[in-house]
Amino acid sequence: MDDSSVSSKQPLFSRELEDEQDEYSFSPSTSDSSPTDPSPQRNSSAWDIQSSSSICSSPWTSSHMDHPYSYNGLMGSLVREEGHIYSLAAAGDLLFTGSDSKNIRVWKNQKEFSSFRSNSGLVKAIIIADQRIFSGHQDGKIRVWKKSGKDPSLYKRIGTLPTLKAKVKKSLKPSNYVEVKKSHNTIWIKHIDAISSLSLSEDKSILYSASWDKTIKVWRVVDSKCLESISAHDDAVNSVVAGFDGLVFSGSADGTVKVWRREMQGKGTKHYFSQTLLKQECAVTSLAVNTSSTVLYSGSSDGQVNFWERDKCLSHGGYFLGHKLAVLCLATSGNLVFSGSADTNICVWRREDRNHLCLSILSGHSGPVKCLAVETKDSPLTHYVVYSGSLDKSVKMWRVSGQDPNGTVPSQTSRAAPQRGNL
Repeated sequence: MDDSSVSSKQPLFSRELEDEQDEYSFSPSTSDSSPTDPSPQRNSSAWDIQSSSSICSSPWTSSHMDHPYSYNGLMGSLVREEGHIYSLAAAGDLLFTGSDSKNIRVWKNQKEFSSFRSNSGLVKAIIIADQRIFSGHQDGKIRVWKKSGKDPSLYKRIGTLPTLKAKVKKSLKPSNYVEVKKSHNTIWIKHIDAISSLSLSEDKSILYSASWDKTIKVWRVVDSKCLESISAHDDAVNSVVAGFDGLVFSGSADGTVKVWRREMQGKGTKHYFSQTLLKQECAVTSLAVNTSSTVLYSGSSDGQVNFWERDKCLSHGGYFLGHKLAVLCLATSGNLVFSGSADTNICVWRREDRNHLCLSILSGHSGPVKCLAVETKDSPLTHYVVYSGSLDKSVKMWRVSGQDPNGTVPSQTSRAAPQRGNL
């Protein structure tokens, strides 16, 4: 976004710098609860622990598996009374969980390995880029964390996006201000509403942040510089995914899925609108690209999942229906697709040619399933470990074999595309 392309209205300089002292008082966190942390100590009665659990020193409860190689179902469950679970990220043997308690917990082998805390803003999104962890928050800011080189269980906040230096620099020039509400202006590098989604480019050099302020912002990872702000939709942007062939996909409460084409310009970027894949009355709530980068999936508030195929120039491949309420999150691994819903269930789909068959419906949450993370395990046989976070304050761990244990659910297969606006 060029400096010259924004409004020349400028508010008082002090507005842009308020509350910055709190943002830059960094301190590393440990896995133990601090005096300022209202959450309970590990293994206290607030954790859902059963003495019969095989993981006796862990806050996770385990489930018995009669046939471990073909088992599709619950492996463990974690409940900690510190808020709804809004975000998950899995990296190697670590699981990161974010909640409205402002804490990010780190789990290793179903035991709490570490934790770190932001001073404001519940954790809406977590994404990992090598040694850096980016967290998107309700207050519209992105925090950047890094693991200690001396102690891998310690994490330190190393910055906030946009940086203080960038905000000071942009605040000095009137043309860097945009009108965000009637008679209210702010610099264009700032989100003014909640961060809803984060995504990294294929080479992890570019970070995308989607927000309820209707924009997508583009950040260069190496120096945390905001390169561009895209006025993407007419309503809140619920999801952004950096896909294949330099394309970026966005889904919004305005009912559309849009495609943006990225072009590198020197050290910066420029994104151009390419096409609208979907236009419907109900909100688009989630997006995902499969691991082989051949299919884009979109979940909606009506419970449907639409998909588009790369080898057919992003033509609409159809949709499949397995939920009664909104699809709030999607994840993929191999030829499997996982959809989590406000109906509290998780559907496991297997893609076969251009059809999607429902292998399992994972039930166990008592609240909407807000986020999913998937890991592939190759020993002794290939299977998947699925983590689900819910507004019931729990994280559950599921095993999915990828095989057909009891026959597919015949009524939940993919079908031809409905007539619904511009597809």
